Amino acid sequence: MAVRHRPMQLSRRVIASSEVTLTTLLLLILVLLSPCLSGRAGAACTGEEREALLSLLADLSPRPGDGLNASWRGGSPDCCTWDGVGCGADGNGDGAVTRLRLPRRGLGGTISPAVANLSALTHLNLSGNSLGGAFPAVLLSLPNVAVVDVSYNLLSGSLPDLPPAVGAGGALPLQALDVSSNYLAGQFPSAIWAHTPSLVSLNASNNSFQGVIPSFCTTTPDLAVLDLSVNQLGGGIPSGFGNCSRLRVLSVGRNNLTGELPDDIFDVKPLQQLLIPWNKIQGRLDHPERIAKLSNLVSLDLSYNDFTGELPESISQLPKLEELRLAHTNLTGTLPPALSNWTALRYLDLRANRFVGDLDAVDFSGLGNLTIFDVASNSFTGTMPQSIYSSASLKALRVATNQIGGQVAPEIGNLRQLQFLSLTTNSFTNISGMFWNLQGCENLTALLVSYNFYGEALPDAGWVGDHVRGLRLLVMKNCKLTGQIPTWLSKLQDLNILDLADNRLTGPIPRWIGSLKKLYYLDLSGNQLSGGIPPSLAELPLLTSEQARANFDIGPMPLSFTLKPPNNATANGLARGYYQMSGVATTLNFSNNYLNGTIPPEMGRLVTLQVFDVGSNNLSGGIPPELCNLTKLQFLILRRNRLTGPIPAALNRLNFLAVFSVAYNDLEGPIPTGGQFDAFPPVFFRENPKLCGKVIAVPCTKPHAGGESASSKLVSKRILVAIVLGVCSGVIVIVVLAGCMVIAIRRAKSKVSVGDDGKFAEASMFDSTTDLYGDDSKDTVLIMSEAGGDAAKHVKFPDILKATNNFGPASIIGSGGYGLVYLAELEDGTRLAVKKLNGDMCLMEREFRAEVETLSSASARHENLVPLQGFCIRGRLRLLLYPYMANGSLHDWLHDRPGGAEALRWRDRLRIARGASRGVLHIHEHCTPRIVHRDIKSGNILLDESGEARVADFGLARLILPDRTHVTTELVGTPGYIPPEYGQEWAATRRGDVYSFGVVLLELLTGRRPVEVVPTQRHQWELVGWVAQMRSQGRHAEVLDHRITGGGGGGDEAQMLYVLDLACLCVDAAPFSRPAIQEVVSWLENVDTIAASTSSEDVKITDGHGQI
Repeated sequence: MAVRHRPMQLSRRVIASSEVTLTTLLLLILVLLSPCLSGRAGAACTGEEREALLSLLADLSPRPGDGLNASWRGGSPDCCTWDGVGCGADGNGDGAVTRLRLPRRGLGGTISPAVANLSALTHLNLSGNSLGGAFPAVLLSLPNVAVVDVSYNLLSGSLPDLPPAVGAGGALPLQALDVSSNYLAGQFPSAIWAHTPSLVSLNASNNSFQGVIPSFCTTTPDLAVLDLSVNQLGGGIPSGFGNCSRLRVLSVGRNNLTGELPDDIFDVKPLQQLLIPWNKIQGRLDHPERIAKLSNLVSLDLSYNDFTGELPESISQLPKLEELRLAHTNLTGTLPPALSNWTALRYLDLRANRFVGDLDAVDFSGLGNLTIFDVASNSFTGTMPQSIYSSASLKALRVATNQIGGQVAPEIGNLRQLQFLSLTTNSFTNISGMFWNLQGCENLTALLVSYNFYGEALPDAGWVGDHVRGLRLLVMKNCKLTGQIPTWLSKLQDLNILDLADNRLTGPIPRWIGSLKKLYYLDLSGNQLSGGIPPSLAELPLLTSEQARANFDIGPMPLSFTLKPPNNATANGLARGYYQMSGVATTLNFSNNYLNGTIPPEMGRLVTLQVFDVGSNNLSGGIPPELCNLTKLQFLILRRNRLTGPIPAALNRLNFLAVFSVAYNDLEGPIPTGGQFDAFPPVFFRENPKLCGKVIAVPCTKPHAGGESASSKLVSKRILVAIVLGVCSGVIVIVVLAGCMVIAIRRAKSKVSVGDDGKFAEASMFDSTTDLYGDDSKDTVLIMSEAGGDAAKHVKFPDILKATNNFGPASIIGSGGYGLVYLAELEDGTRLAVKKLNGDMCLMEREFRAEVETLSSASARHENLVPLQGFCIRGRLRLLLYPYMANGSLHDWLHDRPGGAEALRWRDRLRIARGASRGVLHIHEHCTPRIVHRDIKSGNILLDESGEARVADFGLARLILPDRTHVTTELVGTPGYIPPEYGQEWAATRRGDVYSFGVVLLELLTGRRPVEVVPTQRHQWELVGWVAQMRSQGRHAEVLDHRITGGGGGGDEAQMLYVLDLACLCVDAAPFSRPAIQEVVSWLENVDTIAASTSSEDVKITDGHGQI
């Protein structure tokens, strides 16, 4: 079954840009086909046409105030005068309706079949709306229609392979069809194109079509634009394009295409754009003649494929070629000297290949139009070629991650248009000389020179700031630079990001940093700085004003770049991320220095701050309560200092706090509960002996009042005497009554058992305690289910106490919203997981009983569920017994266990996803009543001895009765997994479970936690938003876990991309747009067949390393 693809409005894009874009060509075609698309008054249209238009309007749902209703319903009876309607041959005259143009009008609803009654219609444009439903086949059956544009809508279903009105030999007048950026899926049609001999432009990009690319050119010889990019098409690129004598644009990127480029594709001399990135195309590019035949080529993008060989020298013979993108294509060898004659070249991207040799082999002085030169992540050696400084148009120069050395020459000052310079991870020397020579680069905004200039002194002369005054991004990380933070940085008033981490800088953090009005990212970690944290940092406008931050426009960069999050921001195994500037978190990172003093309370004014890391310093004093105002904070890292006092309880109001590490301090008092604190692990609080709280299993004693006056003490003593006398009298009565009760209990003991039908019986006979649970509990039978086996039925309650060390902290193996989980190893070697539920939780007893009654039935037991084996109720004590899963949770393997993520290859992750989905399906559909889980997450997917997935904690939800669709809840899940609708109404639904399961799928695919360190713009704090942004940029494969994408062959990546589409369906913001769990199970079971036609070769995927 094919996965439906739901592209978001923000994800609509063109794979590669050039001066001759697909959009421009399509507009030119539309203009040629239609001299004027706007209607004006003419002879009255027919009544049939008027009724057809009104029927269409009834289904379109125009937005209020649009004017369409007023024009069509309240205006002239002559529909030729209506908004968007044109009549006559040119749309400007009399006669029948020939034009309907309503683009970007905010229309919803569906396209009415009544459009079939507009028999004279030649041009239909409904693009840029929110129209849903199936694509109406009748649109292609209209007898006169030449142009149909329904792009950028929400249409679903498939394209008809042959409209029913077309006979075997019939022909359609269709000339331009644009269905791009919808939700269309299924097999891409092939038969219909034999009936469109006049077709000039076809754009079906950004959908989920499967199948193969048809052989167009034999039946559509006039085809000029063909865009099938961003789909799931497989097979090879068919031969026959040589018959398309007018083809100017061929775009089939981001599919699953295999094989080699057909020879006749190089015979299409009019071809201007050949765009085939992100496929699995193989073969050699260095054929001496083929590429040279494409003499009109302007843009060539073959990046992210699996070619072999060297860069063909014949490419330089293409006189019009302006853009060449060959990143990640496995090319080897040296750059051919013939590139020196490539005078039209504007954009050259050769990143992440295996090129060697000196860049001096190319004479750049003749490349006067070159604006982007990117050769990062290769093996170039030598020095920077002197001739490159003659490329006066150069805006971005990146040679990062090579083996280039020497000094930056004075001639770099000739590059007056240069905006972006990245020399990261090379062997450059003389940092002072570099800054001196940059004085002519007056437009330079980004300078990245990390891992160079090893051990040199950071220049402190004031002229440095004058030479680079326009910088917005300055990254000098890990150069081991010496000296102090120079005052010339105060001149960089446009500076947004400053990264001086991992150097050897000394002295204080200057107070003048607070005067950098546009700074929002400051990383000074890993140095030898001393002194205090300057309160003047609270004067940074972009950190203190939400409005200033929201209105701040970062502006475009010639090249994207990446930043690594600070080391301490990845505490406890949180995934590292690599993020573009537009998504960099507001950050202050001063960790791993020698700072002292207190944390200034002024830090509480930094209301937009997302990462605050001062770990591993010598800070003292308390945690300022003012930090509770930092509502945007995601990482608060205070570990390894000398902090004292309590943890402010109001920190639990920080809803986005993902990491709160205060380990290795001297804090005291209770650890706050509620909010994010209920999800924090004990390691965040370790080595604070005076702390107490549930998370570290140290009970908090009630504080004693102090400072009583003498009169108060006298009164207290009199009250105490009275209390003692009363208690003594009461004890005598209680002892007598207790003796009677013990006799009665022992007589009744044998009546408690497991019923013959296997149902649970309630253990309600546990009595008073000596320790915690009492002497007479030694004869108490812990009631077990049939699932526990015969031996389990003889387990006694003291056995559990002994096996858990009286529920001691050393036996804790997990925690959650309902309570702690203990490992109980019985004397016979049986190991159980004992969940001790929180007795103070509202309505817990009723929920507990509901779970027991449901899970006692045979239908609730399933091979992909963790079975409930026993239970106990005694007053407020409630225990649930499960089999212990020795392989732990999926969360452990992906995020916490060293080497765990690498050990889970894709086939293992897919097996886990399938098993977990079957478990969720069982509780959703096959239990009576059905169960909503409410907290599906990787931590609740356990792995048994065979590595099979078992869903845990499903019985802790309230039950859905047959006549209800949702159940209200106090517990709505774990941050990062919670569906957006739960923030609007406190209701848990099965669709909400599907959302949470979709997040688990994203974890399996990316290897990242649901809450990322550095967010994306759209979903600023969650993995879901990051994936959405990457997909919107067409970077689907980059989200995949690079630790596993290289080991299973191309088929693995095809399957992963398929599951990625499925996961994104599951996390759709609209609950009823998500698939049901039955569909999810079916799709996961059929993943294998999707990649059947993909290549077995390894897929090369970038992980962002080294291209800064």
